Amino acid sequence: MPVNYIYILIMAGVSYAIRVLPLTLIRREIKNKFIRSFLYYVPYVTLAVMTFPAILNATQSPISGLLALAVGILAAWLGADLFKVAVLCCAVVFLSEFFVL
Repeated sequence: MPVNYIYILIMAGVSYAIRVLPLTLIRREIKNKFIRSFLYYVPYVTLAVMTFPAILNATQSPISGLLALAVGILAAWLGADLFKVAVLCCAVVFLSEFFVL
């Protein structure tokens, strides 16, 4: 059996165990407020941790990515929808890389 297949089987086993163990070990409803709030925010934190470095590294210079991030946060804070935030961020990156940087 080639080594790649062994690696794939190990990864499949680990992925399966991560999903099955909570179902088998936790049978009652979680009533602890700290654990419930922790589990509530885990997807958002995971998405932020994966997205933030990509924002800064997706452009030619990290400064234009940082400018786009700041404009996106401000636009979202002021109530712009996702499409408008994305268009504004793309425009900021385009303008900052084309004219300024």
